[in-house]
Amino acid sequence: MAKTKTDKASASKKAARPRKVGVPVGPKIAATATAPKAKTPKLPKLPKGVASAVRAAQDRKAEDIVVLDLRKADGFTDYFVICTGTNPRQIHAIADAVNATLRSEVGERPALAEGANRSEWILLDYFDFVVHVFSRECRTFYDLERLWGNAERFPIADES
Repeated sequence: MAKTKTDKASASKKAARPRKVGVPVGPKIAATATAPKAKTPKLPKLPKGVASAVRAAQDRKAEDIVVLDLRKADGFTDYFVICTGTNPRQIHAIADAVNATLRSEVGERPALAEGANRSEWILLDYFDFVVHVFSRECRTFYDLERLWGNAERFPIADES
């Protein structure tokens, strides 16, 4: 029996696909799929500005993003968005992305922006929430999560 044109095309596509090596087959897949996952706090519905700031930070590869809900902690603002940049250029890029995103999506500008000249800690104050972009060393030193320990903490998963 002669192969048709479509049979040849599908055969060449199958041959061109790279083989997946080291992928578990059979019962191991079921075991890994049903393994218990680490419990992370359920992320509440965040205000649009806070959610936009988080997305902008994620887009610039910010690390260890955390949202602190300060409404019950008697804070001067409702939320903190805290994240880490790996170097001064990335810290600036994260802050610039948050600023630009909030201007375009929400129409908000920060009432106060500090720290851009040193690039160790940039603070953007939007009244209802404050965005903190830290260097790793500066975040460890100030440890805002511990300082506001009575605030509800929501870690944001890194996008990979």
